Amino acid sequence: MLRLQLILIFVYAFTFVKAQQVCTGNLGDPIIEAGSDFGRGTQTFGNPTPANTTYQYIAGTPQDGFYTLAKTTAGMNTAWHQNITNHTPNDPNGYMMVVNASYTQDIFFKTTVRDLCPNTTYEFASYIINILNRSGIKPNIKFTIENDGIEIPGGFTTGDIPESATPQWQKYGTTFTTPANMGTITLTMSNVNPGGNGNDVALDDITFRPCGPVISPALRGTNATTASFCEGNDMTFNIDALQPVGFTDVAFQWQKQTNNEWVDIPGATQKDYVVQFTNAVVGDYHYRLAAAERINIGSLKCRVVSAPIDFFVKSLPIAKASNGGPYCAGDEIQLRAEGGDHYQWTGPNNYTSTDQNPIILNATTAMQGIYSVTVSLNGCTAPANTELQILDRVVGSTNFSSVDICENTGITLKAFGGTQYTWMPATGLSNLNSDETFASPKDSTIYQVKISNGVCYEMKEIKVNVLKNAMADAGDDKKIFAGSSVTLNGKISGDEVTYFWSPADFLDDPTKLNPIATPKYDITYTLNVISKCVSSTDAVFIKVYPDILIPNSFSPNGDGFNDTWNIPAAGAFPNPKLKIVNRYGALVYQSVGFYKPWDGKLNGKDLPVGTYYYTIYFNEDFKTYSGWVFLTR
Repeated sequence: MLRLQLILIFVYAFTFVKAQQVCTGNLGDPIIEAGSDFGRGTQTFGNPTPANTTYQYIAGTPQDGFYTLAKTTAGMNTAWHQNITNHTPNDPNGYMMVVNASYTQDIFFKTTVRDLCPNTTYEFASYIINILNRSGIKPNIKFTIENDGIEIPGGFTTGDIPESATPQWQKYGTTFTTPANMGTITLTMSNVNPGGNGNDVALDDITFRPCGPVISPALRGTNATTASFCEGNDMTFNIDALQPVGFTDVAFQWQKQTNNEWVDIPGATQKDYVVQFTNAVVGDYHYRLAAAERINIGSLKCRVVSAPIDFFVKSLPIAKASNGGPYCAGDEIQLRAEGGDHYQWTGPNNYTSTDQNPIILNATTAMQGIYSVTVSLNGCTAPANTELQILDRVVGSTNFSSVDICENTGITLKAFGGTQYTWMPATGLSNLNSDETFASPKDSTIYQVKISNGVCYEMKEIKVNVLKNAMADAGDDKKIFAGSSVTLNGKISGDEVTYFWSPADFLDDPTKLNPIATPKYDITYTLNVISKCVSSTDAVFIKVYPDILIPNSFSPNGDGFNDTWNIPAAGAFPNPKLKIVNRYGALVYQSVGFYKPWDGKLNGKDLPVGTYYYTIYFNEDFKTYSGWVFLTR
């Protein structure tokens, strides 16, 4: 209960403080630096702020009465917006102060400032954001200014800062005028409302700066505060400023930015200034006007400054031009330029183009010469030239467009019309870089020759057709019985061939590759294959055996008729084998080698009438014949 009473007393005590009033004129440079934007770094959390604070530091999510320095609220208290990042512009590694308010009034930020000017207006401000993502206690922050420990008018409270679905950084601050009895100024920021359910806040970019009348220099005769021009130029700029309203006895000092610091220009103490460039060097040049009461103009802590007047000296483009030539008459010309963002070409025959890389069709010798391009970049220009050469086109020819050669022979190929020659492919060629070459390919080949004058060229083709030599294959020798037919298995190869069989005897058609032969006796046929190149022959032998007839009886009775058992066809075989046995399997007759008919006797004696059994082998082309024969008297 006592805590609640104390809180109510604190709230009541600050309700009289005036509302926010930030500077509406020009500001000076920040006077406080330590802790004003909380620094920057690569770690998620920064080091404790050097500014005085009654809050305790934690490198993590702060609880009531704690603070941290962080780049973002991501991953912190789920009751907070998770997408809050530090306010400092263009500073992704910068830290902000994240505070979870204490239950009692405590100081977020405290710093002291010395050597200020009396009777001078200053702005004390900070960017603040309510990070709570739901309804709760709202931040209310008190800005206090003390002079030697005595609070002076100018402090204020922000009032309740509401929650928002899409919170934005908001600048809060106040202006105040220092007293005549200037001492040590102490600046503090503290919570008015208690912590607990809410009152969670982030602060960044705390500033304390002189505040004065509006100073608005511009280039003479304009409202412009910037100028751009190209390197190497001599330029003069007059800068005029209106007399500021609000100073009692104003004094001026022009400054130039050097190495990111503003430096006074000696003697430049009028409100107007002349900036001169001689053979201007590439770079950014910044000037500004500082103003203060004359008595205070020497103190940086008492001046206000204008927005800068900026001069940008731009680089001349590094202009380049080329054309990819020399070209041949009739070619497509490609001009090329680089180094800028705009281009203007001129050339022979009143040629013009604004393309960066223009194309000129159907080149003629009248188009050759110097082509110039003006290259522009950011308003600066530079010239470049390229010389275009156009040569007459090569008219080439060859001694053949197509030619036939026989297999394993060759032919001389010739080209005309150039000074350089290149033949391809290399297969079968004797010389690849001459106007003539001897070609002896194994297979039909299309050769190309590049006929060139060193730049221009024409391609020509010669087709060399390799005619394969004739090859005859009459097939394997044949064996048939008299009166039978056989098909000859002829095969041929080669290009542009004709063929026939000889002799034509007993063939159904000697001009067929596979004629049917019906010879009456042994015969040799020749397959004749004729071509433009080498011809060929091959022979096939046909053995004609007599028809095999085996009698099944004979009567060796001496009457001169059918007295022997004779197989007429056996005499046509060189080594027939004959065996005859009786019904008991006993051998009664045998003939090996030259065939001898059987006379029905065994050892010179007549065998009895009866049935006998035989086997006879003629050769490997025939099966072994077997059967019976009846001997009668």
